[in-house]
Amino acid sequence: MQLIISGLMASGLYMLATGCQIQKMRGKWEPGLAVKVAGLLAVLCQGYTNYLDFMGTVGVDLGIYPMLSLMTLSIVAMLLLSSLRRPVDNLFVVLFPLATLTVLAEISFQGHYTPREDIATGILSHIILSVVAYSLLTIAATQAILLSFGDRHLRRHDLAIIRNMPPLETMEQLMFEFLWFGLVFLTMSIGSGFLFLEDISRAGLIHHTVITLVAWAVLAVLMWGRYQLGWRGTIASRWVLSGFVMLLLGYFGSKLVLEIILGRA
Repeated sequence: MQLIISGLMASGLYMLATGCQIQKMRGKWEPGLAVKVAGLLAVLCQGYTNYLDFMGTVGVDLGIYPMLSLMTLSIVAMLLLSSLRRPVDNLFVVLFPLATLTVLAEISFQGHYTPREDIATGILSHIILSVVAYSLLTIAATQAILLSFGDRHLRRHDLAIIRNMPPLETMEQLMFEFLWFGLVFLTMSIGSGFLFLEDISRAGLIHHTVITLVAWAVLAVLMWGRYQLGWRGTIASRWVLSGFVMLLLGYFGSKLVLEIILGRA
């Protein structure tokens, strides 16, 4: 019951913060502090929900629904911290509802993952590095979507919408900052996986590894193109989104097939 109550509280606070941010973007209200306070309270409630779910009575649950929720928790927490110094508030209207969906899924559905009673330190470090990497790259991908959106409306001379957005140059700079840090953590995550995962050829892991390496290559080529060829704008956004989609397919695609479709851990 505590799991459901805390999950519903987190969802309600996320939607409240989203509504406040939309009003702020429309210029009807300036609830900047209210957005961040509601977002922080939502993060605390979601964190407690994750704690109750992961630390169950039969072991640690690393199934698709708890991991999705943990990922969005990390994303929103990083975004709230970044918003104290960076103009990333507009990302709230995308990522807060996303966090809401994952929390509701966590408290509503049960996967087929078998909880683990003990997790080695090396595996735990791999999980932490992976969560941080995916979170940073999710923010970069969301920034890429908004950058493409703003660029399209600028070309159409539709200034009413982009007036409430940060300058495109600032958005692009932020996208590459998150991408750079995300790529660093993804590299460490891949390295720790090769070091600590015992049977990398196990069902799901080989597909996850190959697709993740391809995604890493795509993002690495983008960074090379950024500094050597001056890639930016729409081209850079497409590369970011391509690499990010591959990462999603590599991890959550494998877990979706194994846990939900095939009903295996």
